[in-house]
Amino acid sequence: MTNQNPPVEDLYSKFRTPKGLLRHIISIIQIILPILGCLFVIDLPFYLNWAILKEQYYGIMIALIFPMVFIIIPLTQKSALNRVPWYDFIFALLSIVVGFYIALFYEKMSLKFGEVSIDRVIIGTITIALTLEACRRTINIFITLFGLFFILFPHLSLFFPSLFSGISIPFSQQINYLLLDTNAMLSMMFGIVVTYILSFIIFGNLMINGGGGQFITDFSMSVLGGFRGGPGKIAVLASSLFGTISGVAISNVVTTGVVTIPLMKKIGYKPHIAGAIEAVASTGGLIMPPVMGVQAFIMAEIIGIPYFKIAIASIIPAILYYAAVFFQVDMEAGKTGLKGLPKNQLPKISKSLGKSYLFIIPFAILITALFILYLAPDKSALMAVIPILILGFFIPKETRFKFAWIIKGLQDATRALILIGPLGVLAGIIVGTVSYTGLGFLLSLNIINLAGGNLFLLLLVTAIVCLILGMGMPPIPAYVLLAVLVAPALVQLGVDVMAAHLFIVYFSSISMITPPVCGAAYAGAALAGADPMKTGWTATRLGIIAYIVPFLFVQFPGLLLKGSFIEIFVTFSSALFGCFILASSLSGYLFNYLSLLKRILLALAGFGLLIPIQKNLFEIGLIINVGSGILAIILLIKELKEKSK
Repeated sequence: MTNQNPPVEDLYSKFRTPKGLLRHIISIIQIILPILGCLFVIDLPFYLNWAILKEQYYGIMIALIFPMVFIIIPLTQKSALNRVPWYDFIFALLSIVVGFYIALFYEKMSLKFGEVSIDRVIIGTITIALTLEACRRTINIFITLFGLFFILFPHLSLFFPSLFSGISIPFSQQINYLLLDTNAMLSMMFGIVVTYILSFIIFGNLMINGGGGQFITDFSMSVLGGFRGGPGKIAVLASSLFGTISGVAISNVVTTGVVTIPLMKKIGYKPHIAGAIEAVASTGGLIMPPVMGVQAFIMAEIIGIPYFKIAIASIIPAILYYAAVFFQVDMEAGKTGLKGLPKNQLPKISKSLGKSYLFIIPFAILITALFILYLAPDKSALMAVIPILILGFFIPKETRFKFAWIIKGLQDATRALILIGPLGVLAGIIVGTVSYTGLGFLLSLNIINLAGGNLFLLLLVTAIVCLILGMGMPPIPAYVLLAVLVAPALVQLGVDVMAAHLFIVYFSSISMITPPVCGAAYAGAALAGADPMKTGWTATRLGIIAYIVPFLFVQFPGLLLKGSFIEIFVTFSSALFGCFILASSLSGYLFNYLSLLKRILLALAGFGLLIPIQKNLFEIGLIINVGSGILAIILLIKELKEKSK
């Protein structure tokens, strides 16, 4: 399967650039849209005593986002970018009509939910058709066909085997449900896009444009640039920091990779390794608290657990992920004799720290709002925007945050929202169809029966399906689908609900570095001038922990910070040591080159150290953990002695 969205090319370069009055109208909408979203997030309608349902707000956002999709994004990649054809104006006009129809009449329609009328069928059908086409333009044809399958499923279910059978319903009744039910088209899926994601996009754009992005790069270079393989380590640290405010893998690759990949190649990293390092480091943003990508927000809504608890539980797996990448980057540098950057090419750490407040103050406020004040993620992100705006007028001239950058930040936020807004509506349509037809319950039951009640087999199938879905769609819809269809089956087999959903989040995220279609790896490969498949397989090796840890935290909750302090400390320490040992095996280097036998023994020791010691499997865990630790220490001592000879 080919990569249908070449990620390294700036998606905005594929946007149309209308001229004249239309250009000014688009610019104004790009400014108004995020401001309108912020006003809704801070509950301004409530304080003004305006009775606005959230579904009415969603209708307004559809009326603003969808027309932008059809006006700015052409029908095909070969379409002209300097003019807007007549049919796109029609699509845009229809989007405005259906959006404002929902905004104006949703409350009245919802009071008569059971009545199916011709106007609802027409509005609902047009909205679904526009959503499918908007998703085709912003993502790819695969996600459109996937959504179309679920829309048609209620009318074709009788032709499927009993495993996939469901309720067959009339078309008009289906459209009525998808249009009005709060678990369908106007569900939390789209709501998260126009509240949580919008807020964090604004926060991230203003943070980067206001000097925070430059601080991250300069700080990473000044701290790690001088060590062996310095640029590789810069990529890991910078991408992890960018991930805390972004959570978008390809965006992270492009943002930091333009700096780190040329530096890595300059000191001797092979192109495919340089691209893979950046891809893996950037993909970690999807699992790195506090933002963790879109899936974590959706997960919080689906399972009803506060987002801050999910972020806290994800700390140890995220640290292990980046630790394993960091260790392999260091060993790769040691194996090939790569040195750090000369001091005269590195920013002074004192100068870098002098600008740290551009990142630290907003980030500290974000953390405080999320984990101490327990505010909602969208309100927390907007609270963190306030110091960015204030600090922007008091920093040195060379980085002064001018008013124009605020405008640019808002417009960039709208452009980013255009690319994911239709997906939120389609995700709601899919979830609504699965729920209404009973497919979710029936499929979960049959999956358990097929797995024979074997948890490991069910986890393995889930992981494989996640990776397969990731070949044709972004991580978000892959997670949403499996969260509805498979997560309930995992929970029925005794898996903690948070662990079950995090398992799916992980595997839907690492599809970004898993061949054959690996968006982040393609981005890194293009920046590095490397072979995409070779880069992808190297990225898989570097990110190996992300393929292992989910299987472990399902069985051992200590990895999700559940248990006593001693249990968590021992679990984390052992796993961190295991990451180091496993990294040496995968790299083929410790203090010297390793023979095949030593690599195999180190791999066994590394895997064993990753298995926590838990109360429910104390004796087995203790034997495996301690035995693996002894084996690892013996091999370490042996390698140290050989090095000293």
